[in-house]
Amino acid sequence: MERTSFADMPCPIARSLDQVGEGWSLLILRDALLGARRFQDFEERLAIPPNTLARRLKLLCQRGLLERRRYVERPPRDEYALTEKGRDLLPVLLSLAAWGNRWLAPEGASFVPIDRETGRRVDPVVVDKRTLRVLAAGNVALKAGPAAPASLRRALVRPAIFGGQS
Repeated sequence: MERTSFADMPCPIARSLDQVGEGWSLLILRDALLGARRFQDFEERLAIPPNTLARRLKLLCQRGLLERRRYVERPPRDEYALTEKGRDLLPVLLSLAAWGNRWLAPEGASFVPIDRETGRRVDPVVVDKRTLRVLAAGNVALKAGPAAPASLRRALVRPAIFGGQS
């Protein structure tokens, strides 16, 4: 059964899910961010079936998140390197991990991010780049953007509070 595509939806969340919303894809990207490069690296770290891994790596390359590079000609051997698009998912994965540690790990965190130089714990938050204000449910509103379809423009005649009280 084929998964529904969200690629043509005007919502950036839907489009992002279409690119990376499948579990194996996110775990492959996590491991690539941790230094995995070769097929065998991913296979060993993830205990993923080889056919599933091959499909996911091919798809991540087609979507521009990974780049397949030949590192040995004979016998032909390839590795998978993160692209800028793939590296830009780091804050998303760290935020997802922080959320999981808070809500899904009653036994405690299995890993915590730390600052590479100081060794101090890093607590990921999403902030506005200009004001450095923490973005949280209820203090952000959405308005229609330049590419919004008419239906969304009508729905967002006035900005809608994102994550406000229900």
